Amino acid sequence: MPSYPTQSHQFSERLIKQVKDFSRSIDYLETRSDIDNRKLGFYGHSWGGAMGAIIPAIEERLAVNILVTGGFWGRAYPEAEAINYASRVKNPVLMLNARYDNYFSLEKQVMPLFNLLGTPVKDKHLCLYETDHYVSKSAMIKETLNFLDRYLGPVK
Repeated sequence: MPSYPTQSHQFSERLIKQVKDFSRSIDYLETRSDIDNRKLGFYGHSWGGAMGAIIPAIEERLAVNILVTGGFWGRAYPEAEAINYASRVKNPVLMLNARYDNYFSLEKQVMPLFNLLGTPVKDKHLCLYETDHYVSKSAMIKETLNFLDRYLGPVK
């Protein structure tokens, strides 16, 4: 089965299963007394960053959305097409992207996703780095922790 978007029923079925699995993971976390399920977030890198246009649109229990080197990627049938979900993402979003990414073009894939997200403008953040399909670990940690502190509160 293809892991990247294709106009095939195989891809649509795989995506549906992945979203269901993600939701089941949250179902499990909600049974745990040691987990604050009001502070759950989505974190996706590369292909996972592309999924950040879909999963947070469907899974309303997420408080934040962090996408690292992601964007719109490929074409799929309507039920699996990320562009059909992006405007339904309403939670705060942090996108960390590379200006010279060879997988996700800034103009064709990153900016269209960022602009179509349904998140209020004040809660959408895009950080660009002068690299290819990579964000340095130190930059990613710094931006991610600042974002999480802002939207979920500092760790106690």
